[in-house]
Amino acid sequence: MTETLDRVRAGFIGAGRISDLHALEYQANPDAEIVAIADVSRDLAEARARAWGFPNAKIYTDYRALLDDGNVNAVDILLPHHLHCEAALAAMDAGKHVSLQKVMTTTVADADRLVERAKTASGVFRVFENFIFYPPVMKAKELIEQGAIGTPVSIRIKSNPGRSRTAWQVPAHADAWRQDRKTNGGGPLAFDDGHHKFALGWYFMGLAEEVHAWIGETPRTEGGTVDAPGIISWKFPGNRYGNLELVYSPELDIVTVHYAQDDRLEITGTAGVITMARGHGRVVEGPALSLHAGGKAVGFSFADADLGWEASFIHSTRHWIDALRTGKQPLLTGEEGRDILKFTLAAQLSSELGRPVRVDEVSRLTP
Repeated sequence: MTETLDRVRAGFIGAGRISDLHALEYQANPDAEIVAIADVSRDLAEARARAWGFPNAKIYTDYRALLDDGNVNAVDILLPHHLHCEAALAAMDAGKHVSLQKVMTTTVADADRLVERAKTASGVFRVFENFIFYPPVMKAKELIEQGAIGTPVSIRIKSNPGRSRTAWQVPAHADAWRQDRKTNGGGPLAFDDGHHKFALGWYFMGLAEEVHAWIGETPRTEGGTVDAPGIISWKFPGNRYGNLELVYSPELDIVTVHYAQDDRLEITGTAGVITMARGHGRVVEGPALSLHAGGKAVGFSFADADLGWEASFIHSTRHWIDALRTGKQPLLTGEEGRDILKFTLAAQLSSELGRPVRVDEVSRLTP
């Protein structure tokens, strides 16, 4: 059994745009702190340490030096996807607990390597996913487990980038690697951000058996392209189905302080329907979560602190810290992260091959 920690002393490997959200719970949690930051830009790492309130954090420009730091007992790996496997293997070899940012890897072969290494590692390994820790999503899961909509038979998700006057600024280099399939592993919407949506499909319906996708490409207002419009259909065991709709609306105003994007969710069961009206941002007014059953509609209210996208990061990191301190198994396990990667890659393959792809085919069809 892995030894539990009294205090989580985290090292961040990567100090890019998303690291601000990963740092939030470490700032607030009395049982954890950030003690080291590694980034190729020392200036950026030092600025992050000051901004997060950890001015004494050690700064490294090579993550291997951070892994040699005996004061670090856990790491958050926040690097571009193509660097995940090498960094995670090195962290496990160094005896650290490892939280690896989604998407787990760009290939199933690399995911297999991490799963096998984690079996003999002295630390805990998990794949970071935040959407399943978004409070409206957690409430939806609770309602379903209570039988509020009977047996879920379909799930529908809409992912909708647009524009926003209040969105955060994404550095050019952070956008550039997401535009490059060699570093990202797939499209920025259907693969990178799509992991969140595939994780939701898995969370509510289990692993899909078959995926059929049509994924287009559209020039973006700010340059580059987005892999939309698109429709990705899922067939789950037990005669159940789902779909993810990708829509780029460059003139759609979205209320957000993060990415200019909105996400909407609908789960239909044998006895009712659950709808979620927001994710990254907000377009549709009304309750964030609604239950339609028994001829009635019930809206659920949440504290403002639980409705911003940052809340999902806070709850996911809190779950991780608690797991390290109690010995509980954290989500996502390496096996679960690999399942969702296969789910995601099946969509890429289906669009490229022009046919449905079974999830159990993915290992054979990809490197």
